[in-house]
Amino acid sequence: MKKVINIPLGSQHISLLEPVRFQFKTHNEKIVEVGADVGFVHRGIERACVTQFEWKKLPYVVARVCGLCAITHSLSFTLAVEKMLEFESTRRIDYLRMLMVELDRIHSHMLCLSHTAENAGFEAMFMEVMAAREPVMDLQEAISGNRVQFDYIAIGGVHRDISPETAKEVVATLDALKPKIERLLEEFSKNWSLSLKYRGVGMLTYEEACIYNTLGPLARAAGLRTDVRLESSDLPYEEVGFEVVLEKGGDIHARNMVRLYEILNSIEMCKNIVQNLPEGEHLLKIKGKPKGEAIVRLEAPRGELMYLVRGSGKNFLDRVRIKTPTFSGIPAMVEIFKGSEYADAPAILASFDPCMSCTAK
Repeated sequence: MKKVINIPLGSQHISLLEPVRFQFKTHNEKIVEVGADVGFVHRGIERACVTQFEWKKLPYVVARVCGLCAITHSLSFTLAVEKMLEFESTRRIDYLRMLMVELDRIHSHMLCLSHTAENAGFEAMFMEVMAAREPVMDLQEAISGNRVQFDYIAIGGVHRDISPETAKEVVATLDALKPKIERLLEEFSKNWSLSLKYRGVGMLTYEEACIYNTLGPLARAAGLRTDVRLESSDLPYEEVGFEVVLEKGGDIHARNMVRLYEILNSIEMCKNIVQNLPEGEHLLKIKGKPKGEAIVRLEAPRGELMYLVRGSGKNFLDRVRIKTPTFSGIPAMVEIFKGSEYADAPAILASFDPCMSCTAK
């Protein structure tokens, strides 16, 4: 006999301390229907960007959309404004911006993997991954001056250049991190209770990834070759060794593998950047005020982040529209939950690596 149970997940829940709410309808332990409410919290950042702050201050403001991918938010907005101002960047500026974006990806993926380990009952591994993440945070602080809200991106470049000593520190720290990630890769590849038992759990097929326009690691774990770094010309990723990481399982295990291999690729890219850093200025003067419209897409740790910026040559912009990767991924998340066991919901959720503070902008 089937017992129907309605179960809320979020917004204040042991598995989801985020401003979003899922509603599960279960038949005994199996999830049969899923609803999602992303409007539980609304911070009004887009509105503030066009009413409370002049355009030159907005890289600082939009970085507050999310603490985990602050660099990508501020850079997306800045690139859009620079397009409207017809600003031409230097290769040194591009390389320094890429460096911080990829360091952001490394620490964000490591945070996701630590929570994945915690959900599997590996408390010691959670602490181990978080400890290994600390030197990456230290690097970002050494480069930008801040640990979380970096405020590194400036309209016209970056606020601080990188010294030769810091460049050497980047290489040394990442060289020390690489074997730790390789050991984690082996654990996630061979340990049944950590990752292998999740094969076939929380599965998204290639066809479903296409239907729901899935982004980021969620899509690439299903074999969908989508990554803004492949398509965008805003940053020269083709020069620093970028490779697309794909898996075919579409399940929790595949998403773990994608993030681990992407960390290794980002380590190599960061080393290539600091070892081949072009000469030039790190900050240039800008002229004029934004007029017209520009759209910029960047690959944040969770997938495509898109900014639409519109201005009419005034101190305040007319429109700042932000589309975040987690918001775009919610239709796929809802579909993945259907048919899963309720006991697997926390592990499935952790494998999404949701960033709901971005979504609740």
